[in-house]
Amino acid sequence: MTRDKKLSVESYKGVRDFYPEDQFFQKYIFEHMESVCELFGYEEYNASILEPAELYRGKTSEEIVNEQTYTFTDRGKREVTLRPEMTPTFARMIAARAREIPFPARWYTVANVFRYERPQRGRVREHWQLNADIVGVAGVEADAEVIAIAHSIMRSLGADEHNFEIRVSDRRILDSAYDTLGIADNLRAEITRLLDRKAKMDNFRDELAKCVGDKQADSLIAHLEKTVSTAYLEDLRVQLEYMGVRNMIVDTSITRGFDYYTGMVFEVYDTDESNRRSMFGGGRYDNLLSLFLPAQAGGGEKIPAVGFAMGDVTARDFLETHNLLPAYAPATEIMIAIVDKDATPHAIKLAQDLRREDVTVAVNFSGKRMGDQIRQGDKMKIPFVIAVGVKERESGRYALKNLATGAEITLPADRIAEHLFSSLG
Repeated sequence: MTRDKKLSVESYKGVRDFYPEDQFFQKYIFEHMESVCELFGYEEYNASILEPAELYRGKTSEEIVNEQTYTFTDRGKREVTLRPEMTPTFARMIAARAREIPFPARWYTVANVFRYERPQRGRVREHWQLNADIVGVAGVEADAEVIAIAHSIMRSLGADEHNFEIRVSDRRILDSAYDTLGIADNLRAEITRLLDRKAKMDNFRDELAKCVGDKQADSLIAHLEKTVSTAYLEDLRVQLEYMGVRNMIVDTSITRGFDYYTGMVFEVYDTDESNRRSMFGGGRYDNLLSLFLPAQAGGGEKIPAVGFAMGDVTARDFLETHNLLPAYAPATEIMIAIVDKDATPHAIKLAQDLRREDVTVAVNFSGKRMGDQIRQGDKMKIPFVIAVGVKERESGRYALKNLATGAEITLPADRIAEHLFSSLG
């Protein structure tokens, strides 16, 4: 007789399980993202994780489309992709109702996305990311606004400006260099992707030379290095200073890997040597929506758009690096320990009364000794415990014990919530 093979407890490679403590930190990050976006007047939206595969061909990075998407054929013989990013979906939704949506439109979402990447620090195969975009404004003010949102989120999470820097460039600088040097159109996308990976490559110059030859490779590098800034980027710096952002740096090596960027591009970098890397970024993409409009609006009119995406993985890495994560606090504020079984109905009624006062309560039905119940509550990091037995049932007064300090106070039922909220702030 052979034993049945046990199912593995391991998750799929590159994805994460979120135990309560993990979910607490995830929620903490999301709440800061969402609250900042709403302070800037952005409205929340969402969409399905499934999209037609065609949505990403010619609209995003070839590397993502060819190597990193989860694409399959459904039962109706349609090619379907688990979304690898959110911008094409956002553009599709805006274009679908371009005549109804009042512009400028400010939208945000926190959505999960999927990429078949090699799992490593800062990269997994499923992650969540904030996307914040403004549509219908072509000027530098909109560019400054999305950068200011990114800056405000970092500050809201507890970061000082010296903890991170905002590196900004303009894809028009690169386009001008391509035109000046006569670089063929069919090579530009590949070169842009090489430039995007430059910081991670030891042989960047050699790889660039394989594309355009030694002479043009050296000329392109020299051209970009001598471009210190532009009038537009200095105007952007002024706009950001109006908004309290003073850690912008012009870095013409910033290109962003997606093909749809047309103007300003930026990345937010961690300045700590142990985690010195690009965490997230975005930019302007004025041509993307026009790809959808011929069928919807009778013409390929341009609708200006700019936005950014911020992932949860790099956000948490940053917070851990700088010791900015808060202490874990469970949602449960009080555990009711039952001294004797006969007190169970009374314990349940007390819990319901407290819940009506917005107190989060868990009733311990384990039947264990009182000391074991209290130790269980302490292990769960529940801040307070109340014991309910015959004495409490008869007197209507309850000993509220602070498990962190050991302090204990006896109160009538109608005073428990008031004391709790005062203690927890």
